[in-house]
Amino acid sequence: KNKEKTDLIYNAIDQSGGFYRGTVEAESRSIMNIPFRLQSEELEQQFLQESVKNGFVGLKGHRSVGGLRASTYNAVPYESCKALADFMDEFMKKNR
Repeated sequence: KNKEKTDLIYNAIDQSGGFYRGTVEAESRSIMNIPFRLQSEELEQQFLQESVKNGFVGLKGHRSVGGLRASTYNAVPYESCKALADFMDEFMKKNR
């Protein structure tokens, strides 16, 4: 189940044509935390602001590393991961 949840978000990153960039090699990817970046810090801030307006919280990356981080712990339902992946696709379409 966790792999299915993370695949939704990793696919949004991998299929974005570089709009989203994963920060971990594919072989080392976590099924609990998915760190990623956008093309600029300004765009990351916009992503964070819009994500909060759409009901997503806790996407800001670690304070010493920056970027963004999606958590997919056991308590996070599949539907939430699907909603985030859909939001990521829509955000990309609006901001390319």
